[in-house]
Amino acid sequence: MEYTTLGRTGLKVSRLVLGTMNFGPRTSEEDADKIMDRARELGINFFDTANVYGRGPNPDSHAGWTEEIVGRWFAKGDGRRKSTVLATKVYNPMNDASYGPNDPAGISAYKIKRSLNDSLRRLQTDHVELLQMHHIDHHINWDEVLGAYQDVIAQGKVVYAGSSNFGARHLAFAAAHAHERHFLGLVSEQHKYNLLTRLPELELLPTVKDLGMGLIIWSPLESGQLAENILHPTDPNGRRAEQSKHLSAARRDQLARFEKLCRELGETQSTVSLAWLLQNPVVTAPIIVPRTIEQLESAVHALDVHLSADTLEELDNIFPPVGSAPEAYAW
Repeated sequence: MEYTTLGRTGLKVSRLVLGTMNFGPRTSEEDADKIMDRARELGINFFDTANVYGRGPNPDSHAGWTEEIVGRWFAKGDGRRKSTVLATKVYNPMNDASYGPNDPAGISAYKIKRSLNDSLRRLQTDHVELLQMHHIDHHINWDEVLGAYQDVIAQGKVVYAGSSNFGARHLAFAAAHAHERHFLGLVSEQHKYNLLTRLPELELLPTVKDLGMGLIIWSPLESGQLAENILHPTDPNGRRAEQSKHLSAARRDQLARFEKLCRELGETQSTVSLAWLLQNPVVTAPIIVPRTIEQLESAVHALDVHLSADTLEELDNIFPPVGSAPEAYAW
């Protein structure tokens, strides 16, 4: 396993993050435990979850279910918690009547502290390394929010503050207000970015780089469109088959070119997609969400793949970049 620091901090994290979003609704607790055990064996020390994960079609599904599964895994001991860099999130409604009118989506000092305490209880731990705001709240009061983060950090319940799905300007606002408070501020942004979603290259990636933040990537395979079975689903009634039905002719052609390139490289589309992200110096780590041990081990293989300059150029031809700001639109 390869490790890097999380942005400008000294915290060492694995170049792959284990995403837990499927634990509960789509992955049984037994299988989730096996995946977490194997991830630990492979050297993945960075786990990502959220207070709302666990919702799904299953009658037992509920917000918080995923954190409960992770917490029971920690409770097994053997250094599981000590060896894990744990990230969770706050923002979304929990459908918990005890919150009253403070349950709807948003960020406040109340919500940060209440949600954090509930997450710690479910996770069976006294702290998290990274507490991320799941989305931007456009009515955010930075003095209130950063003050709340400073409080929970001083209490030892949180080590670092992070964000997710923020715009570049929001990261800049947060950095300016944190500087005024003599506070480290946000150390990482979790964002959607992949070969099919390159808009973040316009402003988000340069801002993250300039601010010295870590960049954690969610949906590195664009919900499976960059996986190897999207054009040739193995299960005619499965999720990939349903996705495949709705691909446009242009997207099918694009993915067929990608499939051909990967075949020539002797690698799967998933591997090449992850390797492309891992070669970007701004990217700290993509989040992988394996449903099986085999998928987990396949993802780790991406760390061994180096894409040549010619391959990177061909990937740009297939999936054109959008440029950077303001050059992309000012001249």
